[in-house]
Amino acid sequence: MKETVIIGMSGGVDSAVAASVLKDQGHNVEAVFMKNWDEDDTEFCTAAQDYKDALQACDTLNIPLRSVDLTKDYWEKVFKIFLEECKAGRTPNPDILCNKEIKFKAFLDFAFELGANKIATGHYSMIVEKDQLYQLKKGKDINKDQSYFLHRLDQFQISKSIFPIGDLSKDIVRKKAKDLDLLNYDKKDSTGICFIGERNYKNFLRKFFDVYPGEIIKENGEVIGEHDGLMYYTYGQRQGLGVGGGHGKKEAPWYVSDKIIDENRLVVVQGQDHPSLYHTHVKASNVNWISGDAPNEDFGITAKIRYRSNDTPCKLEHDSKNTFIEFENPKFAIAPGQSIVFYAGDTCIGGGYIETRSNKNIS
Repeated sequence: MKETVIIGMSGGVDSAVAASVLKDQGHNVEAVFMKNWDEDDTEFCTAAQDYKDALQACDTLNIPLRSVDLTKDYWEKVFKIFLEECKAGRTPNPDILCNKEIKFKAFLDFAFELGANKIATGHYSMIVEKDQLYQLKKGKDINKDQSYFLHRLDQFQISKSIFPIGDLSKDIVRKKAKDLDLLNYDKKDSTGICFIGERNYKNFLRKFFDVYPGEIIKENGEVIGEHDGLMYYTYGQRQGLGVGGGHGKKEAPWYVSDKIIDENRLVVVQGQDHPSLYHTHVKASNVNWISGDAPNEDFGITAKIRYRSNDTPCKLEHDSKNTFIEFENPKFAIAPGQSIVFYAGDTCIGGGYIETRSNKNIS
């Protein structure tokens, strides 16, 4: 008996080709377009065009397409948390929460109501079952690997999911799409935060809360400028500080090294090699272990402190609430609010939210 697999069809090339792979594998394939953001501003919100692209792909592949409105779920479970994190001066990553709460929870539940055996998406990752446990593997195309964004999934969510293009490169995916006469074969990949798109980040956030400018200071407390609001800056940021020459002893760019939240002050240092930008110890909260259990030993474990960072060897310690990470070498621009994600080789084993960073043991 054929399995019914319902794929989340985004309008992009990845989900379209993933659907074609599922058909080639003999599955009974249906598609759902998720509406996660409610906005009429067509200059920045691409939902209408994305739906047209999804419809064209489904017509070409002879797959039925439904649409589901998940905007309420997204607002309550993703966007409100994003705003709260921004207000707290942290650096949130809403795409990770979207995967946990929307694509692999709300959409998964909807697909089951429609009679699906499993769901599928166009993520560049792979799933392997070993010793009665489901493992999340890096995608074959290391430049497109998206396991970082999937680290909050649990055994049930992974067991009910398929990533059909996880073993393909992006070039092959685009070639397959062109061969299938899919009009989105050369569609630009979406980048950045989905609900902000190409618009100005500062202008977008101003619609949702008041912004309080404050002082930009050097480490010694000297005031050298004014920031637009702490929420607009992240650790290690170089661009957009408005701090030029004349404040330092050398010709080198300035970087955000810290935020003093209770004083509304932004601390900057000069030069990418400044020691204040590097830390060896991290405290992470709300850690999710994909297997259900923390690793028994940390030998060979690596971590990413952001999506595009390198896997770095580390040691782990745990208490009842937090995980404490020690890196062999200091890491640049560790940002509270971002996710730290752990790997054992090419297997993503879990991750949590960065709370604090230091250059001494904080456990």
